[in-house]
Amino acid sequence: MSGTLYIVATPIGNLEDITLRALRILQEVDLVACEDTRQTARLLTHYQIRKPATSYHEHNETEKSRYLLELLTEGKTIALVSDAGTPCISDPGYRIVRRALENGIQVVPIPGPCSFIAALSASGRPTDAFTFLGFLPARGGARRTLLESLRTDSRTLIFFESPTRLRECLGDLLKILGDRPVTIGRELTKLYEELYSGAVSGALAHFGVRSVKGELVLIVAKGEKPVQDLNSLDPIDLKRRVEEYMRTGNLAKNEAIKRLAQELNVPKRNLYALLLEKR
Repeated sequence: MSGTLYIVATPIGNLEDITLRALRILQEVDLVACEDTRQTARLLTHYQIRKPATSYHEHNETEKSRYLLELLTEGKTIALVSDAGTPCISDPGYRIVRRALENGIQVVPIPGPCSFIAALSASGRPTDAFTFLGFLPARGGARRTLLESLRTDSRTLIFFESPTRLRECLGDLLKILGDRPVTIGRELTKLYEELYSGAVSGALAHFGVRSVKGELVLIVAKGEKPVQDLNSLDPIDLKRRVEEYMRTGNLAKNEAIKRLAQELNVPKRNLYALLLEKR
């Protein structure tokens, strides 16, 4: 029988932030695959877990995936961990997960800490719709191009950022997205944890007067959709779109109009009145 690949979330700072199930799995598996064996050794030693470990990182991911797959095929159980948090989130790991699934090997998630989810939960920003985009591009031009594409995104935006680029990043945010509310989580769950909440301009002032260290999560309030001028729209086209929503979405007419109003960012009553007037 094939073995099992466990995707084990580990603490992002405070070693107490690990589940009982994660500890049991780490004690039971045949091998721990980790980014940095020294980093993982500190966690295992803290909990008196003695297991062999092998490095698995972005520089050896392709080669090591083949090795780990062979072990799994032989029936071995493996715990995949990252240096901190949930594996495969802006970290290596998806290749071995994909290869395991393609070969019919069971993959079991062992949930736990995730830095951007921790920051989001304490940010007070809307969580009904959000997008995590990993690290912002290091080059200014690429970063600004990405931010331009997100100007009207109606989801809460979440990024990782380097301390050395934070001020430059905040400057681009201010110029491109405006002085929006932001939350910046620094060194979460660690000794010098900081959770800043305010406008982008305030963050620039706050972080611009001192040296910034540690890992950062940047949460940016969602953008507002531009309001459409109903008088500039073709009523025949609007009627066609409502009918299409009714047909493809199996919606009542009232619900179809509501959906179109949300898409256009206009009051539903105004859209309804226009359609009624032009009927």
